[in-house]
Amino acid sequence: MESDMSKHIPQKVLIVGGGTAGWMTANLMLAAWADQGVQVSLVESPDVGIIGVGEGSTPVLKRFFTMAGIPEREWMPACNATYKAGIRFIGWSSRPGYESYFHPFFSTFDEHPIRTFLSDADRHRCNQASGVHPDPYFLTSQLANDKLSPRPGLGQLKDQIDYGYHFDSGLLGEFLRKQAVKKGLRYIRDHVEVVERGRDGAISQITTRASGALSADLYVDCTGFSGLLIKEALGERLISFKNNLFNDSAMAVQTPMDTNAPIAPETRSEALSAGWVWNIPLFNRYGNGYVYSSDFISRDAAETEFRAHLGLLEADVAVRHLSMPVGRIENHWKHNCVAIGLSQGFIEPLEATALMTVQLSIENIISFLSRAPDINQSLRETYNANVNNVIEGIRDYIVAHFMMNSRSDTDYWRSCRNDSQPSEALDSLLRAWHSSDDFQAELVRQGARQSYTPASWYCLLAGYGRLPGGPSDAVASSAASGTLGFQVLKQQHGDSLVDHRAQLKALHSLPS
Repeated sequence: MESDMSKHIPQKVLIVGGGTAGWMTANLMLAAWADQGVQVSLVESPDVGIIGVGEGSTPVLKRFFTMAGIPEREWMPACNATYKAGIRFIGWSSRPGYESYFHPFFSTFDEHPIRTFLSDADRHRCNQASGVHPDPYFLTSQLANDKLSPRPGLGQLKDQIDYGYHFDSGLLGEFLRKQAVKKGLRYIRDHVEVVERGRDGAISQITTRASGALSADLYVDCTGFSGLLIKEALGERLISFKNNLFNDSAMAVQTPMDTNAPIAPETRSEALSAGWVWNIPLFNRYGNGYVYSSDFISRDAAETEFRAHLGLLEADVAVRHLSMPVGRIENHWKHNCVAIGLSQGFIEPLEATALMTVQLSIENIISFLSRAPDINQSLRETYNANVNNVIEGIRDYIVAHFMMNSRSDTDYWRSCRNDSQPSEALDSLLRAWHSSDDFQAELVRQGARQSYTPASWYCLLAGYGRLPGGPSDAVASSAASGTLGFQVLKQQHGDSLVDHRAQLKALHSLPS
């Protein structure tokens, strides 16, 4: 007899589109529903390529692999993956002492340093002298400096240090495809030609070039920016974020690395004249990209600047160019279709949040369908509001990076600071930060729409030097406790803190 808890689980799911979003969806839905007889199918066009340049994650991705039952020793070597302790921002601020800062992923060892850091920053905000550059306070910033892995080598520190990953996104998609097929996915390599709707507005079936008509109870749109189902068939339109996120273009290129050199477990984000460049270390190479605004620099000039930055002006290396429609749709779950990935929206990859949004969307739709006593419009509205809160919380945090810059060397950076139109929520946060108001209380007041912790907000704003006082305050830091804590940790658990590259080499040698 069918239980009340599972009566609304779709018995047939059809995912349209592959890529990382499609394969993550397939793996999580199979993990959640395969033992209940749910048939999960994925149709992927051989004619459509994938974006394939997002190569970094937040720590949330660890939960995905746990839920999918995939250990690191299997997927990381297959995808040339490395560990990530955080993001280093370089050149976003021109204030002396604050030219760069490290946005850490946090650990249980940071509980006391976080309290100290927040207290020091609040005192400085109220014009009481206190050094507040975030770097000395946090463990993962020290690990990145020493090129040590945030994944401890021995069991006594397991799960106490948070970390994300870097990976080859093309290889990751292929790995997850094979995993899904092994778990029972029905994989169809075909081109979708027609999407048909019934009288109620829902999708009734899709027609493919070779396989004919395919139908399901739930359709998942993973067709990228085109949004074949959610946009073209169901009429959802992108709500642009152009009024506060100016970057609309990107280019990417891979560069070699010395395979014996140490690997820093960090993404680097460095400001250029009309945007920023990323540098991501994989096990075998670097991934590099320039995210910029076409309103402030031409494509050719941007490529020249990018090549000069990488030392590739004379190199015969092709650079891949991309256009980025930045924004989101309003209804991610509409009728019997849910959009996952680029079809639901896109925010530039400054904080590696794309896969986090994908993962949270998949987890939420699985939870809603598994637990809801009834599937109705109110349920869809709740789901859509939850997803939009996540996306807008991420948007606000990224907009703050640009608004808080102190560069004045180009029109682009001046415009990011002066012409951006922040949301009401972000405006309230920044006003609280720059006054004597209780900034933490404002973060709590905004509650569910905040996608980042208070410590992350403090690291961003203090890391830019957006505080009263002179530049000498950045030197006289009271963060010695954080640095001392790292030294104590090395003394007590030195055998657990291992060289990042050495650890990855050992991981590659393990049997899968």
